[in-house]
Amino acid sequence: MKLLIVEDEPELLESMTAYLSLEDYTCETASTYTGALEKIELYAYDCILLDIMLPGGDGLSLLRELKANRKTEGVLIISAKNRLEDKITGLQLGADDYLAKPFHLPELGARIAAIIRRKQFGGNSIIDYREIQADTQGRTVRVSGRLVTLTKKEYSLLIYLLSNHNKVISKSALAEHLWGDNMDMADNYDFIYTHIKNLRKKLLDAGAGDYLQSVYGVGYKWTDKKI
Repeated sequence: MKLLIVEDEPELLESMTAYLSLEDYTCETASTYTGALEKIELYAYDCILLDIMLPGGDGLSLLRELKANRKTEGVLIISAKNRLEDKITGLQLGADDYLAKPFHLPELGARIAAIIRRKQFGGNSIIDYREIQADTQGRTVRVSGRLVTLTKKEYSLLIYLLSNHNKVISKSALAEHLWGDNMDMADNYDFIYTHIKNLRKKLLDAGAGDYLQSVYGVGYKWTDKKI
């Protein structure tokens, strides 16, 4: 899952990024209103962590921009301002949750996971697709009850494809989602092909159907309908 962390306190930004990266999230960051606005206009995220007070603007204005552009990302407001009116305004504007500073990082992780479950998987931590079952809390994948061992990138790739099944996903979108700010901006995406090939082989070897299909010249699609 891919996050955007919008926070202007360097130490807090660093600690959140480090913790959430260890929790297998792909993290992008912004520390100003302008930087955050540019990212939310250009890219898609699973969840946005949004501070209210920012250099050059405020998080509530960013939230208004998100909703005006019909963006569907989950939003968790994180702010030292713990006034009731700030919470109400944020939630009325479309935020999914509100967490006041200071907070414990495990609680932050739990809030993010809950938002993503509600937004993408109907509140469930188990994703079922035919004979494939993915547990987003335990980070395990089974095919017909048999455990399949995946790397972190293969697991992230599978969850991304499952949450976008029947949609064509471009190679650049896959690379940007899985690697975020750290992705190699090379002209070719051979590394994506390698992860796709390995994931597909592991699932087929475990007895899964062949749902991961290549769309020539574009990218990939998870579907049980032949292209």
